[in-house]
Amino acid sequence: MRLMTLPPKQTFNHFQLNPLTLHIGAEVEGLDLSKTLAEDVIDEVQQALVAWKVLFFREQFLDHMAHVSFANRLGKPTIGHAVFGHDAEFPEIYSVGKHRTANSIRHDKVLRPWTDWHTDITAAVNPPSASILRGVEIPPFGGDTFWTNLVMAYRGLSEPLRNFLDTLDGAHRFEIPQAEDATAHYLAKIEERRMESVHPLVIVHPISQEKVLYISPDFLYRIEGLAPRESQALLELLWDHSVRPEYSVRYKWRAGDVAVWDNRSTAHLAPSDIFDTEFGRQLYRITLVGDDLVGVDGRRSRAVHGDPILSVNEEMRLRAS
Repeated sequence: MRLMTLPPKQTFNHFQLNPLTLHIGAEVEGLDLSKTLAEDVIDEVQQALVAWKVLFFREQFLDHMAHVSFANRLGKPTIGHAVFGHDAEFPEIYSVGKHRTANSIRHDKVLRPWTDWHTDITAAVNPPSASILRGVEIPPFGGDTFWTNLVMAYRGLSEPLRNFLDTLDGAHRFEIPQAEDATAHYLAKIEERRMESVHPLVIVHPISQEKVLYISPDFLYRIEGLAPRESQALLELLWDHSVRPEYSVRYKWRAGDVAVWDNRSTAHLAPSDIFDTEFGRQLYRITLVGDDLVGVDGRRSRAVHGDPILSVNEEMRLRAS
């Protein structure tokens, strides 16, 4: 059995970091995200994020304005959601509510271990670099979110398979659902901003230089150059492998909590158990502008359909023109 290298256990000057698993996820203690954090504090948060992939800040109780302010310290916010819209007053914010448009289709389907796992908006040529999610209405039980470390998933594969994957590209898109309950509004949103892009199947993280198995199950539908049966078989193997428990963290939310994750090196799973209860669940998300992705040999992402995701200011100016 090959031993895996753990993220570095840094010591930070401005907060305490409490890891939740060996490979992914840590709680941050000692910071108040409602205040303007100094540049050296932000630098340490960024370092911790790259190392642990997802950070959790308990009971911050931010409002929309404070959420946007914190996001601006970490990067450039995008429009709330490039396909499904944004808050009317704060266009950086996307409502991750129980009954949002993206959840309007709950048809029966074959459930696999990787079903509904995804990395945010990989159908874009420049998927968001990070996501910042805050909890407002949280059920008393249920509604947990999962994240998995796609760096460790890559390292957990055999060397011959890793070498093969390094040469491949994957095609990502928003699917047009064929379900009977697909509303006209849902289909219009998908068609209004069609997105399809090709990314290297293994990317190099721009900061850590780690190799990442870039395989978002909800968006990745084909490996370029392989026969359909080969592509599907390999994808199912990789998806099943990538969500193994040892690469993952499960987070139980409390009201006021904030989660920040590196969208370049993780996939996550939103809860489906909330639809089996009467409990409400309301969170809000901001994503940060990302760049096109780079493979092991330097090849880059390319768009098949759709424009890059811009900063919120650029997007709003473009829509107004």
